[in-house]
Formats: sequence, C-alpha cells, structure tokens
Amino acid sequence: MEKVAIFVDVQNIYYTTRHTFNCGFDFNYFWQQATKGREVTKAVAYAIDRGDEKQRQFQNILRAIGFEVKLKPYIQRNDGSAKGDWDVGIAIDVMDYGPQADVVVMATGDGDFDLLVDRVRTKNDIAVEVYGVKALTARSLITSASSYIPIEGRYLLAKK
Repeated sequence: MEKVAIFVDVQNIYYTTRHTFNCGFDFNYFWQQATKGREVTKAVAYAIDRGDEKQRQFQNILRAIGFEVKLKPYIQRNDGSAKGDWDVGIAIDVMDYGPQADVVVMATGDGDFDLLVDRVRTKNDIAVEVYGVKALTARSLITSASSYIPIEGRYLLAKK
C-alpha cells in the first residue's frame, strides 16, 4: 500500500476558499481523496490559535478526521499588523516526514513552498500532490508539484 504524508496550511486554504468561492473547504472529502488506497504516515494541519470557541471546535473536527493539529498563537503587533505564519514549521515537517512516505500531499497555494516541493521531489524521489484554489495558487507551486488538484466542486462545502 502506498504511504502518504499530508500537510495542510489551514489559514491559506481557509482564506483562499472563502475569498474565491464564499464558502468553506470540505476537509472530510479532502481526507477521503488524499488517503484513498493509502496508508497515512503523518497528517498535520497547521493553524493559528486565536483562542475562540468556534476555532477550538473546528480544531477538534480536524483531529477527529485524523489530523494532528499544530497551533501557533495569533500575534497582533503594535502597528496593527498581525503575525501567524507556519511556513518554516511546515517546511521542517515536510523534510522530516516526507521521506517516510511515497507521496507527500500539501494543501496550500503559497508560492513560498515551490522550492520545498521541488527539493522533496528531486532529492527524495517522492511524488508531491498540491491542492489549492487555482485562482490563488502560485504558478511556481503548480509547476513544482508532481500533480496539482484544484480545490473546486466536491472540495467545497455548500454555501449557507
């Protein structure tokens, strides 16, 4: 059975899906598709913790699906800007856990990951599937991936 490691940039997927389609991302359907016929070696969802109850409920849903949820605190700077970025943490985990899998799945549209995806594919000879909202996924990330799956259709939750 093919082994898969899954890494989800929750903020990126949440905001790109909400911005483009005005609805949510179906994490259950995504899990079904990404794991179909595969053994999960690692599955991590990276999120920002703002400390509210709705977020805690959502994080528990992710855990129930099968994700390990890693949280960073939301930091509001004095100048009004905010910080809450998981890019380095995601990259480290992909480099650590990716080689234990046959396929790495990344859900993000962030072009900062193009070098990581390229490195994992070439250095470790591992397929990398990228899921992202097409209109907001960096062209360089799509090009770096072994395959690109656009978030649309069944990957979207019905609008309320």
